[in-house]
Amino acid sequence: MGVAGVLGVVFGSMAALFVLGVIGVAMLGNSSSSDTSTPIAIPSYTPESDYSTPFPTSSDSSSSQEPTREPTQQPTQEPTQQPTREPSEEPSATQSTVDPPAQVTLNRTTRNNTLYRAGALPRLSCPAGNTSIFSHSQLKALIIKTGRCMDRAWGPIIQRQGIRFSPPNYAIVATRGRGACGDYPSPGSMVPYYCPRNNTIYASTSAMARGNGNARGYGQIISWHGGIISMLAHEYGHHVQNISGVMDSWWQQTLGSSSKSGKLALSRRLELQATCFGGMWMRSVASSYPVSTSNRARLFWFYGQVGDYPGYPRDHGNRVNNNRWFRQGWERNQAYQCNTWMASSSTTS
Repeated sequence: MGVAGVLGVVFGSMAALFVLGVIGVAMLGNSSSSDTSTPIAIPSYTPESDYSTPFPTSSDSSSSQEPTREPTQQPTQEPTQQPTREPSEEPSATQSTVDPPAQVTLNRTTRNNTLYRAGALPRLSCPAGNTSIFSHSQLKALIIKTGRCMDRAWGPIIQRQGIRFSPPNYAIVATRGRGACGDYPSPGSMVPYYCPRNNTIYASTSAMARGNGNARGYGQIISWHGGIISMLAHEYGHHVQNISGVMDSWWQQTLGSSSKSGKLALSRRLELQATCFGGMWMRSVASSYPVSTSNRARLFWFYGQVGDYPGYPRDHGNRVNNNRWFRQGWERNQAYQCNTWMASSSTTS
């Protein structure tokens, strides 16, 4: 049971017009079960009151201003040629791929995926230290280190459900590069992206910290490194979606949608689920990272600043719902609680 072919979905600049690039066509195998008992995730927060007044910090002087659009990622057009990997882009060493137990029937749909049975992420020790987000070497090292912590968190609970697990690769540069799903960062963008074509997370440390063009960097909204790392946890969430089949099912639904609004609605559910997964992971390392009470408040406020702004494609969810689903993952810490596909449209708008 599984997926044949290669799904390529290209992520890049959120400041561009919404387009979906096709690298390959995914074909779903006959792997779905008939289980329809998965509990529905109902976000319980009304976060407007949490971020209507910016969280005051001495180092984040720009936090009181209306930010330019700081989303997590967006599909872009397919690159015109097969990229090559520069020495500075070498992915981190990966663990051995683990095969699922024999005769396991997986549900790979968006709504009732086997992933939702995985439960909570374990509490892990993953200290970040005093990393400066404005130092390429320090931030890159932290990204690779926390990526391994994400492997240790997600790998075991995924494998226990019979889902074949392998960790993603990382390509982290100081300024810019070209990955298998396009340039990173894209012109006028500062966001990292996950490329399902080669299971790699691509990021520019300077763009994330200082911005790129008219796009302000995450570091200009929140200088604490937890903001950027939580965004990388979102990208890791896309990897979880990819290996579990959620991303394949989403893509098939997108191809089957006849309207732009329908495609955008599906994109928002995909992105908000990844944000929820990112909240789960940040909570799992909160005591060791550590995430203090004040930094938790800053992190919640931060997720009230990212999302779809007026005049741009509504493909990631508005700021209220980005805040809501990050907190959903943090507070509930159960995989099924991140099932955006069964949540109401008002919570995924």
